[in-house]
Amino acid sequence: MPEISGRAQTGELAPPDPEPLSSPVFDAHTHLDAVAERAGVEPDAAFVEAVMARARGAGVTSVITVGTSVESSRWCVQAARAHPGVFAAVAVHPTEIGGLGERDYAELEELAADPRVVAIGETGLDYHWDTTEPADQQHHFRRHIDLAKRVGKPLMIHDREAHQDILRLLAEEGAPAKVVFHAFSGDEAFARRCVSAGYVLSFPGVVTFTNAPSLRAAAAITPPDQMLVETDAPFLTPHPYRGRPNAPYLLPHTLVRLAHEIGLEPAELSERIMETGARIFGRAISADQP
Repeated sequence: MPEISGRAQTGELAPPDPEPLSSPVFDAHTHLDAVAERAGVEPDAAFVEAVMARARGAGVTSVITVGTSVESSRWCVQAARAHPGVFAAVAVHPTEIGGLGERDYAELEELAADPRVVAIGETGLDYHWDTTEPADQQHHFRRHIDLAKRVGKPLMIHDREAHQDILRLLAEEGAPAKVVFHAFSGDEAFARRCVSAGYVLSFPGVVTFTNAPSLRAAAAITPPDQMLVETDAPFLTPHPYRGRPNAPYLLPHTLVRLAHEIGLEPAELSERIMETGARIFGRAISADQP
């Protein structure tokens, strides 16, 4: 079994295990293949088993591993089929849409039909990087919105510096019945608009950063039944380990801070998040165990 604690093969020191949660929760958005890549190891079955074992030790009983390309979406589905507690989302990230064609969409739709796939994502808009044109991103976001509605699965949105266009395109296309803003990055005003529309906001480790008061204000006005928590591993590692490799076992840091911001005990927030996960992604999210 590959080593996932201590110093990764890349030389990065993995954070220590947190205090385990007293009530189980799930990681609403992670990238297990990228976790392996950052650790410098193959994303094989033994690696996934090791990641999930460490996550369960922290009280994180299931995860959604999310595709960012057709290839990674394919890997996510294979991992979800092979491992209890692992579910998949399939899509192409807005910065990876170059060359995306009809055959790719046909494969994404085929992958999306798998019962272990619980969302279409991550898709959306990213105006921070200039690797793809905004007009192209918007075209493919529309295609993913349509795909989510046709297969009847939630839409998992990547929104970076594109708040207004995200809401505009959702309104123009007609939003799917279930929409999740992954790694929510808006302020309180934007959160109120999303909550009013019935969207679910998933909060990452950024909410623990000392320089993120506006995100904490957004969390504070988000109803618990419209809130999820995620790692976005290997990215967005929570304080006090910012910059070091993230993984699902570190989710308790973010959940505990979120609970504090909205005035709930961590165990109660875990229970509410599991209820929301079952409503949005299906009951297997909270029931599927190894």
